[in-house]
Amino acid sequence: MKTVVFDLDGTLADTSGDLIAAANACFREMGAGDMLNAGTDAGTALRGGRAMLRLGMSRLDRAEDEATIDAYYPKLLEAYAREIDTHTVLYDGAMAAVERLKSDGYFVAICTNKPEGLADTLLTRLGVRGSFDAMLGADSLAVRKPDPEHLFETARRAGGDPARCMLVGDTDTDRKTAHAAGVPCVLVTFGPAGGDMAALKPQALLNHYDDLDAIVSDLIGKAA
Repeated sequence: MKTVVFDLDGTLADTSGDLIAAANACFREMGAGDMLNAGTDAGTALRGGRAMLRLGMSRLDRAEDEATIDAYYPKLLEAYAREIDTHTVLYDGAMAAVERLKSDGYFVAICTNKPEGLADTLLTRLGVRGSFDAMLGADSLAVRKPDPEHLFETARRAGGDPARCMLVGDTDTDRKTAHAAGVPCVLVTFGPAGGDMAALKPQALLNHYDDLDAIVSDLIGKAA
């Protein structure tokens, strides 16, 4: 069986607003106030908690203060866990596309560098956890993306053949993962860094989830 594997943040859902809110909670605790802006810093948010803390610290002229970043990273995760779905929304058509793929016989799964517990909580809160055959997070294995084993094991746990999968993502990390695995990569253009995706030369670009069925069929064929 063939498997379509999705990244989560910036691919299936825009999680940037809640991530930035969690980072700003840390900066307020430092006495610095809100250092990040949801409108302009969404791309950084989708690269993870440490990236957000590092950006805010750079605006405080403390970019090299790794000790503070290390100290506040667990606090960021705690703040995020408390308010994980306040602003987060699934991208238009994402779940309809997932259901169509399942109807066509594909396994569908999520491979994310978000901690597994947080990813599971978010998907459950959004009401879509049961739509996916498997979900692996950053701490599910001893490795994480861009190590191809993270992707391969996701496909295995979904019930598929790891050599017959593809990855839908939104970052260079996803592109590197698919390349290392020797499988097709589709990058979405509707995320915060959508304009940069063509330069990464994926096998396909996805402008809207309405187009995913044809792309999947073209890249890995009908499920069988």
